[in-house]
Amino acid sequence: MDETLRELGAHIAEAMPDAIDEIVVAYGELTVVVPAAEVVKVLTFLRDDPSCRFVSFVDVCGVDWPKREKRFDVVYHLLSPTLNARIRVKAETDETTPVPSATGVFAGALWFEREAYDMYGILFSGHPELRRLLTDYGFDGYPLRKDFPTTGFVEVRYDDERKRVVYEPVKLAQEFRNFDFLSPWEGPDYVLPGDEKASAPKAG
Repeated sequence: MDETLRELGAHIAEAMPDAIDEIVVAYGELTVVVPAAEVVKVLTFLRDDPSCRFVSFVDVCGVDWPKREKRFDVVYHLLSPTLNARIRVKAETDETTPVPSATGVFAGALWFEREAYDMYGILFSGHPELRRLLTDYGFDGYPLRKDFPTTGFVEVRYDDERKRVVYEPVKLAQEFRNFDFLSPWEGPDYVLPGDEKASAPKAG
């Protein structure tokens, strides 16, 4: 299978040498790394080329690498029923540089790109309706970024007196507890409450 994927990767790289940064075959999967500006060209080729026929659009997702200059990977997953194979197309971008929208090539990309915008703040140029999809109106921040606080910034509840939904700053009812996740069979490296009696020296 890996040899078939390498041949396919070589075919793609030969057809678009200026649009491909890297071809990677790992763990039985083919990944094509491309410049963000070439995303639409590459996706169109993968859909239309007779040797590819990646006509089934699976999804678009984001990956956050906060310490990297271009902190986001935008990852497209496609399926070719003809080849019975999958391919991953990956491009890098930052918080301010938009990636060309794939909606003109695959109409199904519309909601996936909205989700990537909503969760990561990834921008897509040429998208017909780039607005939040899963979070509420006026939501502050992007929940899947690695620097987004686990608790969020506000909490939402229904106020029975006001008869409406209200937004308030997050209040933690208790401090976060520190769990050690050690196996109870191996035992922790400290004395559990109650066990001090078992380890106490016996009176002579």
